[in-house]
Amino acid sequence: MSIAPPRTHTTSLGVLAAISVCHGMNDLMQSVLPAVYPLLKDAYRLDFGQIGLITFANQATASLLQPLIGAFTDRRPQPFSLPIGMAFTLVGLLLLSVAPAYATILLAVALVGIGSSVFHPESSRVARLASGGRHGFAQSLFQVGGNIGSSTGPLLAAYIVLPYGQQSIAWFGVTALAAMTILVGVGKWYRGQIADHLRKTQANLVGALPRGKVRTALIILVLLVFSKNIYLASLSSYYTFFLIDKFGISVRSAQIHLFILLAAVAAGTFIGGPVGDRIGRKYVIWASILGALPFTLLLPHANLFWTEVLTVIIGLVLASAFSAIVVFAQELVPGRVGMIAGVFFGFAFGAGALGAALLGQLADATDIQFVFTVCSFLPAIGLLTWFLPNIEPAGRG
Repeated sequence: MSIAPPRTHTTSLGVLAAISVCHGMNDLMQSVLPAVYPLLKDAYRLDFGQIGLITFANQATASLLQPLIGAFTDRRPQPFSLPIGMAFTLVGLLLLSVAPAYATILLAVALVGIGSSVFHPESSRVARLASGGRHGFAQSLFQVGGNIGSSTGPLLAAYIVLPYGQQSIAWFGVTALAAMTILVGVGKWYRGQIADHLRKTQANLVGALPRGKVRTALIILVLLVFSKNIYLASLSSYYTFFLIDKFGISVRSAQIHLFILLAAVAAGTFIGGPVGDRIGRKYVIWASILGALPFTLLLPHANLFWTEVLTVIIGLVLASAFSAIVVFAQELVPGRVGMIAGVFFGFAFGAGALGAALLGQLADATDIQFVFTVCSFLPAIGLLTWFLPNIEPAGRG
């Protein structure tokens, strides 16, 4: 049974490029926050518990609000909510740069989180509208912008904020202003698409799967995102420590290995969407989650050379799943593009953060190599893909 919308063959590459660039800008500014924690800790004499509350204030607004905002804009599309959301980020960064007290820091990072919670659901909808039916390609292009921004933020913080102090955080406001300018243009394009979007949404509601099957499929997809993001969190957060502990390499060498891993994740993020458009998203989910299992099981027992090879393969394979999962979920629930995007982006963000915290506790109680051994079994959750319904158009795959 197919519930996927037909292709329109009019992919708006300019809009997709604009929304991907803005995704990179948004995630760049988000990733600056943890990079400046050492500076804030010294300046305000914070303990680790207070640092944890800063993370909670940012992530609670950034992840928990996304489904609510997505559900609201599904019913009432807001073409200019994107620049408005970016304005929250701008205000949060400016406030953080001059925060006189700890309470102000919490308010500032919460505002930055609100900006992200507005951006992700609505920008995912714009990417789908501009896809011309190439939903996987559009979602991948959109997401790879965020990956690039996330990896660039800490680097810029190291060269800008750490040498020049807390007030230099305000310089990132230029990025927010640039993004707002681009998003105003995107909003004008989006406004012209709303009527056609609502008409197609109503048409796609016909032939949707029974509610029980949809609910089961969404739970499976959430579990798949959980397994993927927890494992990637173990790599992004503790890979350098794993390499230093097991092989005794220098910090600089470990950081180079981490950069190679993040580059592989970015490449995998982009690859998954177009491949899903061509062969079917369920096949991509199978290959991405369960296909990574042999390599994750080998990783804890490999030498340094094969560790680098295996992590590149794991990064490429696992990261390719997310675009396919998001688009698959959006096609399961026609007319709820924003809510679904909010749920999966919010959950992915929250699962990664929670996973990093829990794995850190496990590493303290045991050792970092044990953490990687435990995590190596997570991709086995990919077996649940068997229970996903077949909703791909006839002839695909």
